[in-house]
Amino acid sequence: MQEHKTGEIGEDVYAGFVRSLFNDPGILLIGAFCHGLIGFLVYLTSKHPAYLALAAIMLAAGLYRYYGIRKGQREGNFDSYEAAKTWERYYLVGGTIQAFFMGLFCLTTIYLIPDMFGESAAIAVIMGSTVTIVGRNYGSKTMVAVQAFTVVLPIAIGLMLKGDVPTFILGLYIVPFIFIITRMAAHVRTVLFDAISERKTAARLAERFNRALNTMSHGLVMLGPDGKVVVGNAEAAHLMSLKSPNQLLGRSIHSLLLRGVAGGMLAPKDCRYVEAQLTRALREGRDRKVLVSFSTGQHYEFSAREGSQDLGVITFEDVTARVEAEEKIRFMARYDNLTGLPNRAYFHELVGEAMASGDRDRLCGLAVLDLDDFKSVNDTLGHPVGDGLIYAVAERLAAVAGHGITVSRFGGDEFMVFFDRIEDESHLTSLLDQVFGDLQGEVDVAGHGLRIQASAGAVLSKVEDTDVDAMIVKADLALYKAKELGKNNWRLFEAAMDAAFRNRQLMKADLRSAIESKGLRVVYQPIVSMSTMRIASCEALCRWDHPDLGPVSPSIFIPLAEEMGIISEISTFVLQAACAECAKWPDQTSVSVNLSAKDFRNSDVIQKVRDALATSGLAAARLEIEVTETALLDDKSLTRQYIEELKQLGVRIALDDFGTGYSSLSYLHKLPLDKIKIDRSFLMDVTQNPRSLDLLKGVVDLTRILGLTVTVEGVETFEQLKILLHTVKPDLVQGFLFGAALSASGIETMSNVTWPFAAELRPVAKRATT
Repeated sequence: MQEHKTGEIGEDVYAGFVRSLFNDPGILLIGAFCHGLIGFLVYLTSKHPAYLALAAIMLAAGLYRYYGIRKGQREGNFDSYEAAKTWERYYLVGGTIQAFFMGLFCLTTIYLIPDMFGESAAIAVIMGSTVTIVGRNYGSKTMVAVQAFTVVLPIAIGLMLKGDVPTFILGLYIVPFIFIITRMAAHVRTVLFDAISERKTAARLAERFNRALNTMSHGLVMLGPDGKVVVGNAEAAHLMSLKSPNQLLGRSIHSLLLRGVAGGMLAPKDCRYVEAQLTRALREGRDRKVLVSFSTGQHYEFSAREGSQDLGVITFEDVTARVEAEEKIRFMARYDNLTGLPNRAYFHELVGEAMASGDRDRLCGLAVLDLDDFKSVNDTLGHPVGDGLIYAVAERLAAVAGHGITVSRFGGDEFMVFFDRIEDESHLTSLLDQVFGDLQGEVDVAGHGLRIQASAGAVLSKVEDTDVDAMIVKADLALYKAKELGKNNWRLFEAAMDAAFRNRQLMKADLRSAIESKGLRVVYQPIVSMSTMRIASCEALCRWDHPDLGPVSPSIFIPLAEEMGIISEISTFVLQAACAECAKWPDQTSVSVNLSAKDFRNSDVIQKVRDALATSGLAAARLEIEVTETALLDDKSLTRQYIEELKQLGVRIALDDFGTGYSSLSYLHKLPLDKIKIDRSFLMDVTQNPRSLDLLKGVVDLTRILGLTVTVEGVETFEQLKILLHTVKPDLVQGFLFGAALSASGIETMSNVTWPFAAELRPVAKRATT
């Protein structure tokens, strides 16, 4: 409250006090006639004309003051301090005039024109009027002080001027009444000021509470002991379709909920449930929350708790955004965001629940579908097109989903289909044939016509004998078999697949142990020079002698190593062993080592070759690195960089299995190659098919024009060797005709030996030159 010239009170309170001075002017009218009547009675008893004059003056003063207060009621402006101050001065004029003549009347009756009746009448009237000094004028300290002195002091002066001691003392005794009157008025003013302040504080708090109550986002109602609403806010009224919070008052929770039912927002059963829960919470005195969904799509959370003084509090909040966000998060956690199908975790949950319920003796089936060659779609057309193909497949699979059939996208290009309540194997077969039939056909994805081709594995099991994870593992094994047998088909799980899988896993573990314990060995297949029929080089090959299974073919354990991601460890082992052994051989004999595509995905391949040469002391020119076309396809630019760095070391580079890739010819002039190794497939029927011979000769001539050394692989018969020497004329040959792969010591022994059939070839060579 702002302080001003009024001192201890604020402007608004001061203005209120001044306004109170102009209340109830009727009392002043009665007082005016009473004062005039008393003066007239004194005149009748004393016969002195002064009293008649005083009676008229007091009546006139009272009437003047009455009409002045009426004017203040009609015209008074108490909205500001300045205006209130003006009207207080106006009030002081009338009050002072009236008090002055009343005091003069008392002084006259006691001392100036003594009259026994007049003295008694004057004192009685004045003493009675002192009450009105406090009751009417407490709002103006000045008016209280003026009237107290003007009215009471003349009585005291008159008594003291009479001269006798008792009367003098009596006059002195009256003087303190002046201060008593002013103190009483001050006390009244203080009490009223405190009351006004408290009321204003309470009003301010009530206003704040009301503002907070009606601006809060939560709805709130407070219930009295009888269960009726005693307080409610605007949000609560809005929810109940009421115009104002006041319309909530006196209603019960039951009647409010029925409004929601009548308005179609709430189902009757939900109404009963919500009422029961809220009533129970209020009765038990603990918080309870109830989530209610309305027909409008909104969701409200009701909370009830017992308050103090037998008041219950019910709040409710619009949690639509939260519920929708939770549902979205729940959907994202359960469904694949591309296809909208259940994801892996939710599929597992759904199938687990389905298998746990119902007849445990029934049959169910599970199929794993995988798109064939999906990686090539992503690599050639881009991931958006790949995603479009996935979506198209999901649409076709979703069409078969329904009662007893659950479809899921497991990730990537893999889908799962669960069939509940299968009659027998033929029933599952017909269902899967139908699924594959629905998948067939071409789809348009971003202008690309793509044909859907998939492989699948399925398993049929009795519910009581299996679980979800076991069925997935078996279906995966069947899928692996379907891929192995040519793709675009499906296979049903058989027990033999499980045994093969377990054996495969055991073999993987044994292979890892063999690598860690240096249990592999290296043998060397001779590469023979056509001009000397002696070993010019040899290819290092890895061998694995299993302690239980005996020799394991590289065609088995090499793919296993690639699958396990440990092929580079085998490459490193062969590279180190080959360099170490070649360093012991004659200088004219070199060694060739195959490096996998994975080796060329990491720059470590350069350091591995550098370390092998440094450790063994082998001249870099005696080491040849064979690169497969797979490595070139993975990342041409990176592979070219690594090949160039290897060439800088002095190592020679050969392209292995040339002719088996669709783009082999493009490598001949783009990569820094030293040698081409022509695949054995070119040599298979050269002795019977002239066209095959012409093709082989053309490839050799082409590579020789480019300045590359040529090795023909797969020489197995003497007839093939003679045709090569007579017609094709490669630089080097390699094959089983020259025997099986030799140990390192065998190569060292045979390095200076000419092959026995060289003498038989010389006449042929001679005739060919004549």
